Amino acid sequence: MAETPHPRSILRGHGAQVHALAFVRNNSRLASGDAVGFVVLWDLTTLRPTVVWRPHENAILGIQGWGEDCIITHGRDHKLAVWKISSENEAGLSRALPLDSNAPPRPQPWLLHLIEVNTMNFCTFASCPPLESTAQSSEPELLVAVPNTLASESIDIFHLPSQTRRDTVKSPGTNGMVMALALLHAYDRLTLVAGYENGVAAVMQLSSDSSSDNGIWTVTYKAKAHSEPILSLDVAPDHSYFLTSAADAIVAKHPVLTASAAQTSAPASSATATAHDYPIKVTNTKHAGQQGLRLRDDGRIFATGGWDAMVRVYSSKTLKEVAVLKWHQVGCYAVAFANILSSSASSAPLPGASAEKEGPGQDVGPRTGELSVKDRRIQHAKTAHWLAAGSKDGKISLWDVF
Repeated sequence: MAETPHPRSILRGHGAQVHALAFVRNNSRLASGDAVGFVVLWDLTTLRPTVVWRPHENAILGIQGWGEDCIITHGRDHKLAVWKISSENEAGLSRALPLDSNAPPRPQPWLLHLIEVNTMNFCTFASCPPLESTAQSSEPELLVAVPNTLASESIDIFHLPSQTRRDTVKSPGTNGMVMALALLHAYDRLTLVAGYENGVAAVMQLSSDSSSDNGIWTVTYKAKAHSEPILSLDVAPDHSYFLTSAADAIVAKHPVLTASAAQTSAPASSATATAHDYPIKVTNTKHAGQQGLRLRDDGRIFATGGWDAMVRVYSSKTLKEVAVLKWHQVGCYAVAFANILSSSASSAPLPGASAEKEGPGQDVGPRTGELSVKDRRIQHAKTAHWLAAGSKDGKISLWDVF
């Protein structure tokens, strides 16, 4: 009988359901957000909090790192915020966990940007950098997609750092509210992937250069693989396909089509704006309510959090279940993978770990491979194949089994 996997560690400190997770700063930190608006930055070397604050007055919908020292938070208080938190200024912020009801007021990190957005959909934001820089300054730029402020079936695209709305993308048909989003550049076009309340998934591409204002959006793919609202989606690292999970038990694999491919596959009498296609693969997992779907950055596996408290890992190629991770006793809402490809640079020897010699017989550092305990912990934290899962119980399980 195969050995039952166990989590490497359990992070305790949230007093409410954990809704969002993200590995940031080259896997040295895990950011977690809960149902009452708290965010915790966990040091994966010590497995202790380094920063705790409450960026929103309502549930956290999404968290994402941006560059080396910025974190984006999206709350149900109709706000999307960008915070600057470098490792150097962590010491000046609070480490008192949300469970500590007697903690003094927690200072806020430096707020760089704040955008008023619609959060009635429970749909978190999606983002990607623009293809070409358009700002006059040297600041990094980002495009952010969120449900439209007035029409929850449409999608707004904002630009940072200008905080201006660049475009509004209408729903391809009557599909209900937007439930999940991805924003990316596929085939040199700005591409929007959306999952809707009626189970439809769609791909829309901007049919003009880069991210110009009010461009023409063409529907390149549209299919209904689910009978219930889509809960989550994620796009493959090579941008060739995306995966969806829903309130039903279906997991579906869809193509990311170009406009020319959609025209080729559509009937001669139909416009590309109403293109319909079929998923690449659909599987009935027999487990309803899988959400927080995330692909690992090598594209080999993906994971979901289940209403039944299970974290399931699947093969991206076959959609077959390869592992069930059981520790939580109540539903899991969020999962996150560490970035194992980008962390390869972190596996290089740390400073002071080489056997350099200043003179004959005089070592100025430990021999190769003789890392200190602290350095070994840092190296493991950055290179481990972490899978994190956040649950309704307020706890986060950390797994290192793949």
